[in-house]
Amino acid sequence: MLVLAFDTATDLATSALLEDGHVLGERVGIARSLLDDVHGVLLEAGRTPDDISALVVGTGPGSFTSTRIGLAVARGLALALDVPGAGVSTLAALGSQAGAFPIVDARRGEVFVSGPRAVAPDELGLVAGTLCVGNGAVRYRSTFERMGAVVPPDDDGRHVPHARLHAALARAFGPVDAIEPLYVRLPDAEASLA
Repeated sequence: MLVLAFDTATDLATSALLEDGHVLGERVGIARSLLDDVHGVLLEAGRTPDDISALVVGTGPGSFTSTRIGLAVARGLALALDVPGAGVSTLAALGSQAGAFPIVDARRGEVFVSGPRAVAPDELGLVAGTLCVGNGAVRYRSTFERMGAVVPPDDDGRHVPHARLHAALARAFGPVDAIEPLYVRLPDAEASLA
């Protein structure tokens, strides 16, 4: 089974092509270049879009707009290729790395953590020695290290929600248009109207 996976919920967009769990290619870029990255991964693997058996898309939480880009691409590809898909939380993918506590930058002085929920970094109360990964861990490094948590160097790959991690967690494949984004709070535009 050839699976195309991608996540656009954070400031980095990741994509991966896997065959029966084996990674054929990966890219890290930005949300607006996702289709170029997908095309590149397919070319490098000597495959075409028609070879794809299923899609896996990151559902967030993260940037509202970026998350919607990923879901829109997934829905468009699923419609064009007539393939099923699965949605996987960005936090779950980050947290699937050995003993990692996933933290995604939520902007507005908050982070997204498992639950999912948005909290101020100071409110987490982490246990000393907790391994924190994700762009939220990097942004609030000093806060988490003050709590005794361990935050790998900024350029450590564990901070990236690699699409291969999403693919490894995907279980139930079905209609892609049934996959919903994982929003923890209202988008900025709706919050300002409330």
